[in-house]
Amino acid sequence: MDGIADILKSHQSKKAPAYPWQDLALRVIQELNIPGFKRGAVFKVCKNLAPNLVERAMNDTKELCKTSSAWKYFFKLADQHLPAKETVDSKTKKDN
Repeated sequence: MDGIADILKSHQSKKAPAYPWQDLALRVIQELNIPGFKRGAVFKVCKNLAPNLVERAMNDTKELCKTSSAWKYFFKLADQHLPAKETVDSKTKKDN
């Protein structure tokens, strides 16, 4: 019985993701072997993009990029779908 007690003590339950995009981000991280320092960026992409766009970028990456740096390709594809950011130059042109 000591063995069972040890197993139950060592069992750690993982919290389920609070939002669906978090679950999608974890799947992208796992399937594309995203390095640890880019995990936050994956969560941001999954939060800001529609799930079908993230899925498409992930599937295209798996299909087209077979190298170890596939995660870079994923971010290039995802960046195409993110809303355009205003630059400082465009803001100053509007004010003048």
